Amino acid sequence: MLNHYGGKLRGKSFAVWGLAFKPKTDDLREAPSRVLIEKLWEAGAEVRAYDPAAMSEMRRIYGERPELTLCAQAMQTLPGADALVIMTEWQEFRSPDFDALRKEFDGAGDL
Repeated sequence: MLNHYGGKLRGKSFAVWGLAFKPKTDDLREAPSRVLIEKLWEAGAEVRAYDPAAMSEMRRIYGERPELTLCAQAMQTLPGADALVIMTEWQEFRSPDFDALRKEFDGAGDL
């Protein structure tokens, strides 16, 4: 991402699908998504995230923060996002509807 955006992530917004360490759990211990999200925050980016099971655990760990928006549905993470990052093996994310994704991205983001 740093290379793609020329090292400038400040002000960017990233949609993140999948937070838990493994599918069908809310386990965020040592989850790669946490490392990514914290690095994005350090670089000045915002995150809009969704996970089918780990939303409560994410809220417990990070609380309410202006740079984090937890969304009730995956597609709600996309409007205004500069890019989508899929961080899980959840079955529902394996074959996304790319046409629907393009429409939600408002043509501004990267798939």
